[in-house]
Amino acid sequence: MANEPSGLTAEHPLARELAVQGPSGWQRADAVFAVTVAGEIGHLVYSDGEHAISMNPPETMLAVVRELRAVAAGSNAEPWWRILVVLACSGELEIEYDYGDEPFPAGQLFGPEAYRADLEAYPRAHVPVWLSAYIGHGGRQRRTPQEAATQARTDRAAQVWAVLAENEFPPFPVMWARWATVAAAFVAAKSDWGPRMLPWTGLFEGSARGGSTLYALPAGRAVLSGGVWNAPTLEAVYNGGAPMPKLYAGAPDWVTDSVLDPRAASGLLSFCYWWEAGRWYRGQSPAADDCATAVPGVWTADAAIGIVSRLVADDPDDVSSDAISALMAAAEMGAVTRATLVEVFGDDGRFDIDGALYQYSLAGLVSTAPDQMSAEEAIARVREYITGHRLDTEGYPLSQLVAERFDVGWMLYVPVAEGEIAFGRAIFYIGDDGVLEPSSSSVAPARYIADFTQRFADRHGSVA
Repeated sequence: MANEPSGLTAEHPLARELAVQGPSGWQRADAVFAVTVAGEIGHLVYSDGEHAISMNPPETMLAVVRELRAVAAGSNAEPWWRILVVLACSGELEIEYDYGDEPFPAGQLFGPEAYRADLEAYPRAHVPVWLSAYIGHGGRQRRTPQEAATQARTDRAAQVWAVLAENEFPPFPVMWARWATVAAAFVAAKSDWGPRMLPWTGLFEGSARGGSTLYALPAGRAVLSGGVWNAPTLEAVYNGGAPMPKLYAGAPDWVTDSVLDPRAASGLLSFCYWWEAGRWYRGQSPAADDCATAVPGVWTADAAIGIVSRLVADDPDDVSSDAISALMAAAEMGAVTRATLVEVFGDDGRFDIDGALYQYSLAGLVSTAPDQMSAEEAIARVREYITGHRLDTEGYPLSQLVAERFDVGWMLYVPVAEGEIAFGRAIFYIGDDGVLEPSSSSVAPARYIADFTQRFADRHGSVA
């Protein structure tokens, strides 16, 4: 953007219009206008220091904006696409012109055809890559399931194989754990920046306007894709007429739109990698070093530890790197606990421990081993099960249920009277996670408990 110096007087035609339209008692006016040859979009906000009033600009004001742009276009300069104005009731005026260095906000963005018409009327030496992609990507980076399946078959027939990206990115399980750790640290520090986790998805938008997504898929597969803001390949495609790189060359049929960074929909994807059979692969994507600004600091353990350390304390030397290493190790095992986070961030209220733990939970890296269930709760649950299923309780008084503890739960039964022998008497097993299984004395308790414990372990093992 470009600015005019502040202190301009209300003699400016736009300032006069803003002053005329202002409600009684206004002190400040904020206005933004987006303009092409196809039309204008405008929005005004007047405030009196306590309240704000929003309104649409009248036609007289839009006419002034059109005239200002026409004057700019006639001065041998490329016309701006947006103008941002701040006017004080004292007459002080600030104007900022937007030439599209960054993408326009959704509410200030016209359809592609409007910019095509504007560029035809006012040709430019250079069009920002994002805008060139917006008006000319033609869906070339989209990949529907049908297109993916067809292309995968075509590639196999033509012997087009993916490039093995050995030693470029960390192995996916390690990368996933580090990504979640850095995300959790930013959340713990109550920062609006940094990567984030969604269910089985890692998100990142960098300060250099690049970003990426990391999708975890079943069977140990993953997709990493994103865009570097100033990628030379995109500049060559949209402003130099070069062919679009075949980012999906050799890709399996499960690399589709649903697991690609949203930049693919706008033609701004500059790299795509996929993890399969324990290796990273890519098509005609650049090497990992060229994607660095679009990926969070997960390249090495030291890099991730350094980020977390800086978020914990102003002086990283005051932070225990061993505690952070232990946290990342727990993440790799899918066994992060609140206590592990407290070892790094403390529990004095300065850090959002619960929010950080939730980031790990979304990534599937939290220990799911539950707290020990009390005997009273176990008995109550078994009673509810018996009555809810309307089981026959004759000779099996529920008031006499007893609970015996084993490693991961409780065995519950009603003892037989002294001197009596009962065959096939009901026994119930309930784990600390609430899973309840009915059995009987016909199955030896030691054998059943061993099998029950294994099933419990299978339920709460690592998902990484």
